[in-house]
Amino acid sequence: MGPKEMLKWAKAEWGLFAKADQMSASQRAQWVRQWVPFGVRTVGYGAVSCVGGVMTADHRASLWAMRQWSRASLKGLNISAEISGVENIPEGSVMYAANHQSSLDILVLGAVLPGDFKWAAKSSLLRVPFVGWHLKLSGHVPVDRAAGRKGAVKAINDFARVLEEGKHLLIFPEGTRSETGEVKPFKNGGFYAALRASRPVVPVAIDGTHQMMFKGAVDTGGDGVRRHAIVRVGKPIHPPAEGREGARVTELRDRTREAILTMHAQIRQEYEAS
Repeated sequence: MGPKEMLKWAKAEWGLFAKADQMSASQRAQWVRQWVPFGVRTVGYGAVSCVGGVMTADHRASLWAMRQWSRASLKGLNISAEISGVENIPEGSVMYAANHQSSLDILVLGAVLPGDFKWAAKSSLLRVPFVGWHLKLSGHVPVDRAAGRKGAVKAINDFARVLEEGKHLLIFPEGTRSETGEVKPFKNGGFYAALRASRPVVPVAIDGTHQMMFKGAVDTGGDGVRRHAIVRVGKPIHPPAEGREGARVTELRDRTREAILTMHAQIRQEYEAS
């Protein structure tokens, strides 16, 4: 990715560049305090991943770098995260399906979700220095949303290959971040992969990140914002064994979404009662 492409990507992804003319001096200062150190950490741990990943079995250094980057970044942003339900994760490869409230979800899940899982990542991210180099080296799966049906078929095949190779896969079946924090309808792609690979889906509910950094926000807010994210892992959902493929995918998708909605309701009830 050249300088022009980098600037175009930054304007689309980073609030300071996209909304610079709408921000006050204090907002710009807040952005700099939060995201300049984040950028430095990204370059540092990305370099460790790229160098150490090729020198360690199964790219273990890359996994270590991803974990440390996620945890250090949350600490730098003054965000805490907790996870429960990890005992529900079965042996063998699984497809984690998580709702998507915020850009912070990547840091939260990277910090607390166990296992060496592969992300379903926007293909544009693979062209970003350090971030993209790490994603390629570690075997994460690019998804080209602009490629239409051909791109969707490729993504499903790539997802299934990851699962068949005995690795975990993480997808956000909403396809993009929720504008309201509520769980949006799920897309089918990842569920076709789980069905064809005969691997269970593990539902993952994330709550709290939308309040910190909603879609389009330029930073994670001030001191009055809740700065605690909760991740809950549900029981595995196995693909139906009989029936037409399309109907089986729909059932698997809907059961997964219902499980996440139920966990969300439980989390919010517990949070309001505490």
